Amino acid sequence: MVNAGPGTTTEAAAPDRSAYVAVLVFPVLVLAGGLVGFLTPGTVSGLSGWINPLLGLVMFGMGLTLRPVDFALVARRPLPVLLGVAAQYVIMPLLALLVVFLLRLPPELAAGVILVGCAPGGTASNVVAYLARGDVALSVAMTSISTLLAPVLTPLLTLWLAGQYLPVDGAAMAWSITKIVLLPVVAGLAVRLLVPGLVRRALPVLPWVSVAAIALIVAIVVSASADRIVEAGLLVLAAVALHNALGLTLGHLVGAVTRQPISVRRATAVEVGMQNSGLAAGLAAQYMNPLAALPAAVFSVWHNLSGAVFALLCRRADARAARRLPES
Repeated sequence: MVNAGPGTTTEAAAPDRSAYVAVLVFPVLVLAGGLVGFLTPGTVSGLSGWINPLLGLVMFGMGLTLRPVDFALVARRPLPVLLGVAAQYVIMPLLALLVVFLLRLPPELAAGVILVGCAPGGTASNVVAYLARGDVALSVAMTSISTLLAPVLTPLLTLWLAGQYLPVDGAAMAWSITKIVLLPVVAGLAVRLLVPGLVRRALPVLPWVSVAAIALIVAIVVSASADRIVEAGLLVLAAVALHNALGLTLGHLVGAVTRQPISVRRATAVEVGMQNSGLAAGLAAQYMNPLAALPAAVFSVWHNLSGAVFALLCRRADARAARRLPES
């Protein structure tokens, strides 16, 4: 997670470069993991038992980045936080149903797209919110709250919306999310409170540990459905791109309709459009089937790329507004 603050252009340059590296290099590494799984499936196919521990590692890393002040924002500014979290768990699941209907997806892919839509916000959204000059503190708060609600809302929504396509064990999924999301996040937060100095020194490394874990998860997921990717790949990419683009658009619209500041609209757009696709991939592989995990694997790459484009468009809009300002 990135905490943006005021500063001169020179002071802001280094964080900007670092954040751009995070957003642009991460999907390349995750894509590399997917290629390993596709081209040499035998090298990682035996590691399916590692998916949950790897997800737990990612979520523990997320917990290490959190601070009590991130949750205090909920009390100070409840409306934008609640709007973002509600939009996350309403808009993305419903958009998933729309995408499934429009593209006439087969049951396995339909269930996978819906599971992605029912997942909480992704941690990369905080970096993208910073790049887009959105409200970073709000983005962190929305990601944190949606993640803590995931053990209840993700399995309930998935059971309700995806159960018509594939059987879903909602209770088992809820317990899995508790073990691999909630407990590691709480443990990470506790460790940061107990040894803050040690955690601060480790923070620069944490994003790379997380992306390595997600890349390996994607490799494992892809290896299990490598033989189906050729025939389903373009369809999955279309579903993921449409789902993500609609999420970003409607998330921004929610902020506009409720008359939130521009920075809040951008944070809400990013939070709604970017999902914890690593979690979705792991859950789909465990509770559905390998093909159902494919949309989440593709989403892991796509939403970082689209997030970078969204941030670039936001910065260009700011530049145009700044040029018009002296004339008004």
